[in-house]
Amino acid sequence: MSKNGEVSASVIKRLPRYYRFLGELMKQGTERISSRELAALMKLTASQIRQDLNCFGGFGQQGYGYNVSDLHEQIGKILGVDKKLDTILIGAGNLGRAIASHINFETRGCRLIGIFDSNEKVAGKAVAGATVRHISELEFFCRTYKPVIAILCIPKANTQQVAELLVSLGIKGFWNFSHYDLSIDYEGIAVENVHLGDSLLTLTYGVNHILPAQGGEEE
Repeated sequence: MSKNGEVSASVIKRLPRYYRFLGELMKQGTERISSRELAALMKLTASQIRQDLNCFGGFGQQGYGYNVSDLHEQIGKILGVDKKLDTILIGAGNLGRAIASHINFETRGCRLIGIFDSNEKVAGKAVAGATVRHISELEFFCRTYKPVIAILCIPKANTQQVAELLVSLGIKGFWNFSHYDLSIDYEGIAVENVHLGDSLLTLTYGVNHILPAQGGEEE
């Protein structure tokens, strides 16, 4: 928890990066690190790192730096990786199957307890060791097992209707891949909208500004 109860969105966005980099340092056997050394690894400034971490209290010692394993653990607690929030996934198409199969939910504060799809041909099939349930079972499942996070891998046109149902069933957070910005419609619900196309466009912008200008056609 922050000292003043409020943390900017930019700081929150950086916390998973701190957690990831510190985890890698632990694997390498690094026991302590200075803010300057960590800043060099993460392409930040030492003052930025100190400001970010001071939002949650002081973790370092002057002249010593940060204990890597302790800081990793503390940031993990801030992120809630120890909570194991019950999570469901809606949409077992290509993207949904890839997420279910390749994301390690247990190390990221979640526990995937159900996968749903509206396609009767998909329902009953195994994905990531779980049996896909038909969407008609969703309401009963949520009332019984009370998941709090939903991953949406469904068409944009269906997102609002499905999200409204899930909110009424107690869902408190969405990891949303549907290209529909749920944060526009839901206050008080945690939402992470993921636009893979936006990320690719950011990359193409970067590449196009690295490449030399191409000769155009004469007018």
